[in-house]
Amino acid sequence: MTTVAVMQPYFFPYGGYYRLLAAADVFVILDCVQFPRRGRVHRSSLPGAGRWITLPLEPAPRDSLISAMRLAPDAAGRLWPQCRKLPGPMPADTPLRRAVLDLLQTPEGALVPYLERSLRIVAEALGFDGRICRGSDLELPAGLTAQERILEIVRRQGGTRYINAPGGTALYDRAVFSRAGIDLNFLPPYTGKHTCFLPALFERTVAELRADILEG
Repeated sequence: MTTVAVMQPYFFPYGGYYRLLAAADVFVILDCVQFPRRGRVHRSSLPGAGRWITLPLEPAPRDSLISAMRLAPDAAGRLWPQCRKLPGPMPADTPLRRAVLDLLQTPEGALVPYLERSLRIVAEALGFDGRICRGSDLELPAGLTAQERILEIVRRQGGTRYINAPGGTALYDRAVFSRAGIDLNFLPPYTGKHTCFLPALFERTVAELRADILEG
């Protein structure tokens, strides 16, 4: 059985997002949909109401796809000062923390490769070895509904099981997936400690982060 997960790329998301990555044999970055300007694609939440670190982006038409977005030319100068919002020191004392600090200091180019790099840094450090790929590389047919798009992605990846976050239960019809020969599953709600994951990278050990994701 090949388990496939499909999610928009997020900038250092909450722990439940990484749990989905850990549960999948193939994790598809859904970058072939419209960029949500007030979502988490380019924003990472911090402790405290309404506190974010936001990736500076080049202006783009409102209907631009995530795959078309680019970091602003002055992104490095605008992103790094925001990192002062992170609580406590940011030690570069482990390979994971050094990689994250380097990423925060060098935002440039297209948005999706940058977000994919952030995802791979965490996945590799925590031992999540599923294959990561991009939806935009699949050249999906135009005009698919959201559910049809997911089914087509799963088919193309040879998937027999689709797994999603608990918030997606109202989006998909289990009978439609069953007729397509795909088992539809949802993770239980994430109850771990790290709804704000970026600060946790500098506060917790790799073992603690992994345990929180898999057990929380």
